[in-house]
Amino acid sequence: MSTNEGLLSNPSQWKRPEEILKMQRLKRKQRALQDRINNQTKSASGSTSNQASDDPIANRFEAGTKRKNPFSSNVESSAKRQKEAQSSDLSNGDQSIFDLLNKTQAPTVPQLEAPVVKPVLEQRFLQYYCPVEAALSEKEVEEPPTTSKVVPIHWSIKNKLRIICRTPLPGTNLKTNQEASGLTSFVRCIDTKESSTGLDISPGARFYQATLYWQHPYLPWYTLFPRNSRNNNSQAPLHESVREVLAKEWNTSFRNLFQLVRARQCPYFYLCANSFTVLFRAAGIGGRVDTHALLTPTTRGMRAALKQEEIEFTMPLKKVSTITQESLNRSAESGIGNSSFSNSSEEQSQATSTEETADRSLGAEDDDDDDDDMSSEQWLESLGVDAAEIRKISENQRKKQHQRECGSDYSDQSLVLIEGPECQAFFNFLLNAKSTIAKVGRLAWIPPTLLAPVSFVGAALRTLQTRSSKIRMDGEDYYSTELQGVILPHILPYLTDLLCESTDNYSVTLATVPSTAALCEASQKLVNDADKENDANALAAPVFGKENLSDCGVNMRIVEHMCRVTKDSVFDAERLLYSKEAGGFSWS
Repeated sequence: MSTNEGLLSNPSQWKRPEEILKMQRLKRKQRALQDRINNQTKSASGSTSNQASDDPIANRFEAGTKRKNPFSSNVESSAKRQKEAQSSDLSNGDQSIFDLLNKTQAPTVPQLEAPVVKPVLEQRFLQYYCPVEAALSEKEVEEPPTTSKVVPIHWSIKNKLRIICRTPLPGTNLKTNQEASGLTSFVRCIDTKESSTGLDISPGARFYQATLYWQHPYLPWYTLFPRNSRNNNSQAPLHESVREVLAKEWNTSFRNLFQLVRARQCPYFYLCANSFTVLFRAAGIGGRVDTHALLTPTTRGMRAALKQEEIEFTMPLKKVSTITQESLNRSAESGIGNSSFSNSSEEQSQATSTEETADRSLGAEDDDDDDDDMSSEQWLESLGVDAAEIRKISENQRKKQHQRECGSDYSDQSLVLIEGPECQAFFNFLLNAKSTIAKVGRLAWIPPTLLAPVSFVGAALRTLQTRSSKIRMDGEDYYSTELQGVILPHILPYLTDLLCESTDNYSVTLATVPSTAALCEASQKLVNDADKENDANALAAPVFGKENLSDCGVNMRIVEHMCRVTKDSVFDAERLLYSKEAGGFSWS
């Protein structure tokens, strides 16, 4: 029988926990006694300076170790020594840091000058990845902002205008005679500054005159400009009888307003539909010798409808690539594209696609005259090409042409210019087109909004919302006047003339309606093109235009600004600054 079997069979030989603890204490005392005896022998043989080591009681406490928990895991002495070494290193490191900080003498740092010339590697990087920045001169001198004595005309509609100056403006608290005189002067088209009619010519009356405009139709429960206002969502659909009355009245107002523009009794007016905006301008405005219209934005379908009605147009903002321009030159020399729409960019793209198709299909020029009259499909058939391949080639060409024509839809490049006799045909097109009045949407069956600076049949007199306040900037007090509503192009020049008489410095901030931004961009491009020509007719056109528009109902100083053909005559400014010391206006 083994020892383990004997212990299991005889329970009396089992050890209890307290007996085990007693044995451990006894062993610990024996080890302590052995260590004390060893320490006494070392101290007796080594030195006699330490008197406390002879005391057995003191040695008992010094040599005694901390009581261990018998139920805890044993920790090796090497781990303890490693932990103590790390703590000692940290204490030494802290001491060294404090010693460095306490030193009075600071280390000397050499003074290095930054290189002025860019490294060659950086210049090569800029030339390869940033050619625009590399092309700029390193010592580029900032040119001072150009100033002009005349404020530029903006042909885009603004919906907010804020004036900040040091003197208060009479924008809100108007007297009875000021409001009456301003209203009378606007309705009767009287320039109170140059005529003596007995009306009030105070700044308050003139300021109120500048905040008025004419609109048709006017439905107080609808927001008719801008047409995409969220306030029109909860409106009930119109009854059929109401639709007919609105359409009839709108036709009368539109016809009367167009006749005023043709007779030069109105300088311009806007037609704002749900999906497009049209600016009609009289002859002489912007240096154009005929009545003209700007339509934005357009689509391929709308341009196709204009072609179907034989209305010629151009796209002044359409960008034409270099390859397309070369193809157009070749087609012009060969007589391609001599149709009624040859001056339009849409037909130019078609002529380009036709020329490219012929070049790709033929691959070389044919000297025979009979082959010149042969189409590309017939020429491919004569070579024995399969009919399915010919249809596939033709289909690919039609897809590419469709993508090219629709690439600029609903963008600023899709703006269309119609002028001369074609403007009358365009008027008839808008009067009879079904797309002029939307059938669905927030303003279903509501005719487009007509906005003009002079009165016409069926027009309602509207005023801008004015709010004045006092603000503090950089420790100084300023007065702010804010106008909200439909801010037409003639309002800003009129206000600036009034402000220049009462204050030396002021700033104007404007917010543009996004759907009308292309109108100003196209007007600026047309003026720049006319300025580059610099011929006698272009220089004489503003003079005759001003004289012919002498009875248009707008201040003659403003009419002169509208007829100017210079680089700074048209600009869609977001901020306008005036300084009498600087000599005029600067804008950005």
